Parts: sequence; C-alpha cells; structure tokens
Amino acid sequence: MNFDYSKLRVKEDSKVSLKEYPTLEDGGFTKKSAKEEVKLNIKELKKLQEMFYADDRYSLLIILQARDAAGKDGVIRHVMSGINPQGCRVHSFKTPTRNELEHDYFWRHYVALPQRGMIEIFNRSHYENVLATRVNPQWILNERIPGYSTVEAIDKQFWENRYEAINGVEKHLYQNGMRILKFFLHVSKEEQKERFLSRIDEPDKNWKFSSADLQARAQWDAYDRAYEEMLEKTSKPHAPWFVIPADKKFFTRVAVGDIILELFRSLDLRYPPAESPEVLAKARTELTRE
Repeated sequence: MNFDYSKLRVKEDSKVSLKEYPTLEDGGFTKKSAKEEVKLNIKELKKLQEMFYADDRYSLLIILQARDAAGKDGVIRHVMSGINPQGCRVHSFKTPTRNELEHDYFWRHYVALPQRGMIEIFNRSHYENVLATRVNPQWILNERIPGYSTVEAIDKQFWENRYEAINGVEKHLYQNGMRILKFFLHVSKEEQKERFLSRIDEPDKNWKFSSADLQARAQWDAYDRAYEEMLEKTSKPHAPWFVIPADKKFFTRVAVGDIILELFRSLDLRYPPAESPEVLAKARTELTRE
C-alpha cells in the first residue's frame, strides 16, 4: 500500500489550519491489512534498528504530541514493539517538578536526549512549553523568568523567542547527528468524546481517565490555535512535523511506522568493519583448541 505521506508533512513557513488536515483518514487500509502492515514494519524496523545501533553515528528523537486520548501510548506499544529495549527508550514528561523549575524549560528534555545509536521517544515534549503554557500562560510564572512576573508581560515576542530557541536547539542537534521526527496525532473532538466515554464506562479503563482531561477539552479552540502556530513556526526540513490522522488507530500506527522506516532507509547505515579473515580464523583455531 503506497500512501503519500508528504500530504501529512507540514511545509516550512506554511500557514496551518487543522481543519484542512483529516482526522478520519484510513490510507486505504482495513483493520486487517493495517495489522499486517504493522507486522511487516516491525520486522524491518527491528533489522534496521540493529544496524542503526551498530553504526553508532546517528541518534533518533521521535516526538509525539497530541490531545488526550489521541493514541500516543498505543503508537509506542504497537509500532516500537519489535525494537531491542537496549537501543530504545521512552520518556513521558509530566508537570515540571520543583527541581526542574530551577532550570530553564529545556533542561529536563535536553538531559533525556538519545546518545548515538539510540532511539528516544518523547511522549509529550518541550513543545508543551508553547502549547499548555500558551493556553494557560499563568503557568509561565512558575518559571520565575526575569521580566515576566505577570501574565500581562507575556507578549507575542515571548512566544516568538521560544519558537526561535526550539528551532535553534533542534538544528544544532541535527547538525551533530541527531535525526528528529515530530508527530502530532490529530484526533477529532467527536472521537475524543467517544474515547473518554469508553474510559468512564469500562472499569478496566477507568484509570486512564482524569478530570483534568475535561479541562483541556473545554479549551479545545485555544489549543487548536496553539497547535496551528506551533506547527507553522517549528516544522523545518531538519525536524519536520507530520499531522497524523488519529480517529482510526490502525492507520495512525501504520503511518507513524512507515514514516520512521522511510527515515531509516534514507540513512547510509552500515555495520562497523569486522576483524580481518585472518584474525577471525586465528580466533576460531584458539577457541576450538580449548
């Protein structure tokens, strides 16, 4: 199945309206065919990840941003299930701790970045600092930034500075061997409602529901505007954003897996040089004599 994922990639400096991006796309897949595609992707990803780890020149940062119940955890569980855990980590960022607030907002993310040969998945990320705080600017005051002691002081230039800083950090990381893929899982308000109701009605899913989810849902339009500006300002050739339809979970998982594989295939991955045949033959002789 050949779906054109370039349609989901946010072009640099383009105007973004989330209404123009689908939420219900299935890519021509059914649940059954998508499941088979995910299996194939896992098999190939496992092979390429081993080479990626051995090559030890690149690292990969995968960023997942989404509204509540959009399926981030499911993507991680299904798409990355074949990855060797020694070469892949997942980091979920919660509300900043007191210690984290003693540093700049990027600090806790920077210390979690992947080393060469590693894949790191950020389940939410530094982008919360232009999303959640953009919708709730009073939270910025917890950072105690000089010159911003009131919400009124947090002006348009403040956010432009943050976009510029994030772009600068990501470009620096790219220039030093890190590859970055950013996925916004785009779920509709109607589908989110159904998933919330499922979490409430099914006892084994109750733990997934939080009353705070409803607060963010009440701010839907404000988050729309924050997401749109974030996508406009920070989708770059070296760190692109993809707006992934998320109403059909099976396609979300296929799309993310396909895009990750496309990146791996684009790299000149290779195993490091092996010992010479003579050295290997000598080692074999010594071992067989034991």
